[in-house]
Amino acid sequence: MPRHPITDFLHTAAGPILDVRAPAEYAQGHIPGALSLPLFTDEERARIGTTYKQVNPEKAVLLGLDFFGPKLRKLVEDAKQLAPGQEVRLHCWRGGMRSGAVQWLLELGGFHVNLLDKGYKEYRHWALEELAKPHQLRVLGGYTGSGKTAVLHALAAQGEPVLDLEKLANHQGSSFGALGQPPQPTQEQFENDLAAALAKLPSDKPIWVEEESRSMGSLTIPTPFFSQMQAAPLLVLDVPREARVQYLAADYGRHDAGALASAVLRLRKRLGGLVTKEALGAIADNDMPRMVELVLAYYDKTYGYGLEGRRGITVAAEGTDAAANAARVVAAVSEIASSNSTMLSPDDSQTAGSPAHQ
Repeated sequence: MPRHPITDFLHTAAGPILDVRAPAEYAQGHIPGALSLPLFTDEERARIGTTYKQVNPEKAVLLGLDFFGPKLRKLVEDAKQLAPGQEVRLHCWRGGMRSGAVQWLLELGGFHVNLLDKGYKEYRHWALEELAKPHQLRVLGGYTGSGKTAVLHALAAQGEPVLDLEKLANHQGSSFGALGQPPQPTQEQFENDLAAALAKLPSDKPIWVEEESRSMGSLTIPTPFFSQMQAAPLLVLDVPREARVQYLAADYGRHDAGALASAVLRLRKRLGGLVTKEALGAIADNDMPRMVELVLAYYDKTYGYGLEGRRGITVAAEGTDAAANAARVVAAVSEIASSNSTMLSPDDSQTAGSPAHQ
């Protein structure tokens, strides 16, 4: 069997990636872009595993063959639907019997099969190593409502390398971060997607990333990468409060009142009973600016506390125009670089994480 190490499998071998693990394994985490072609159902896999442990490996293999036999034709037909060119990249968990059996079958069916040597387990090792690699980062910060995500998109449009953590996590970080977002991936899938995104970015240029707290909804930014974010140069957009209120009011006004109320209630302990009641009343009255004013008092105080002791570069902005603010941060970087300032060097000081903002 021709087998490929992970780097060749990802970047040199041709064809769509077919994951022959059980559906539950695929759902827990898979190589980004891989297609599911399960050899066994979740129940079948569980029965084979139980037989392996409680009876013996030989009986488990025979049981697997019982399940495999009736599926031969359908597996080939499904593979042709997923890979009309009939060249595929294939893997299971460890590059063992499951991928070997499907490779044998697909080659009988006329496919050219590129097998991942040590399976998905090898991809996980690669992903975790990618997250731990040193990366040149520039962190874009700012108080809630500064429009940082839009500025990142504007930077990307200007050709700057950008990593959009919020898009990968399907969450904007705050209590309101799930509004309008699809379900979040699993932690394992988030790590896989993050590693793949990092690997696609240039290694010889700084990567822009938005300042986030370590937790993004149900997900956690992996420690090795989050530590690099904390040590990276921080550029803080200083947008007037009134502009931030207008920006957030327009954003939140697009969402369901019930979802907004739930987000406010999640902050009840931090806002206090009276402020929570007033914010809920503002939502009921469709007074988004008032609701935002009430919530911003908490977020601004928390963010200001998080900035204490952390070296940052303040970039004054007149409003939330993304293109204009992207130009401002690029100009600030150029000005500091031309003055040979150390402000763009990584900051080794230990600082508390600050909350994520839009």
